[in-house]
Amino acid sequence: MRPVRTAFAGALLGTLVLAGCGQTGANVAPSNSPDSPPPTTAAAGAGDFPVTVEAGNGKVTLAKKPERIVSLSATHTETLFAVGAGPQVVAVDDQSNYPPEAPKSDLSGFKPNVEAIIAKKPDLVILSNDQDKIVAELAKVNVPVLLEPAATGLEEAYEEISEIGAATGNKAKADEVVSGMKAAMAKLAADAPKDKKLTYYHELDQTPYAATSKTFIGQVYAMFGLTNIADQAPDAAGGYPKLSAEFVAQADPALIFLADVKCCQQSKETLVKRPGWKNLSAVKNDQVIQLDDDLASRWGPRVVDLAQAIGAAVAKAGGAG
Repeated sequence: MRPVRTAFAGALLGTLVLAGCGQTGANVAPSNSPDSPPPTTAAAGAGDFPVTVEAGNGKVTLAKKPERIVSLSATHTETLFAVGAGPQVVAVDDQSNYPPEAPKSDLSGFKPNVEAIIAKKPDLVILSNDQDKIVAELAKVNVPVLLEPAATGLEEAYEEISEIGAATGNKAKADEVVSGMKAAMAKLAADAPKDKKLTYYHELDQTPYAATSKTFIGQVYAMFGLTNIADQAPDAAGGYPKLSAEFVAQADPALIFLADVKCCQQSKETLVKRPGWKNLSAVKNDQVIQLDDDLASRWGPRVVDLAQAIGAAVAKAGGAG
């Protein structure tokens, strides 16, 4: 059975923002492991049922193509629609805001309510964490569940998209999506100017929490040859160190990426008010990049959009250098 994976930046973002700014993301403890689980392959052809998929909760067998899918994960909602399973989705959780046509409901992935989920009459529930042992609770009433935890690397993200495609009878489209993602990411990485040795700081929230290179988001940045200042933090082992304003000021990153824009209204203007930050190179050189919070906290098909934003910032900084 594939081990349940720990969460990446979106997990910590969700935890922090719940306490501070009121916006939510994934809700798993902010821990990570540099070790990737062994690769698995979804044993399914397009539309072939029964199908067995090996997910975070073990081997899940679906006797027939699901027609009433409930998603309790914003990331997986995006994936479902990207692979062509949108017409099969009857309800998504209250944090699923993309695509706009997703049937948003008051269901919660943070506090899953078994009765409320069952009321949607699902023949498949897809989620990213086993909050309140919801997997076992749904199993008691014979509702199939696909647990696809937050990816710790791009290969795991691709794997999950393939698994969701197979489980929903959309494997061919899922494979097409993954192939397109891989090609786009490879081109972005190849086009990036890597000779500038640029340093960066990725902010999860204004505490400030950051993400190291061992996290999912850190691996995306590594594609562009960037050096992460958070890797040198005293408590970086967990992947999401809490930095001091002094630490960031001393590291003086060339680029600052803010993933707390929509949730917490952070910007270049708010950064200059922090002790010692107004003279940071990134601030003075206008290299503070406001990311889309959602893109920065999800590991689905739109990770390509996140990488494009990072790539554009790197190209701008490289050209300026």
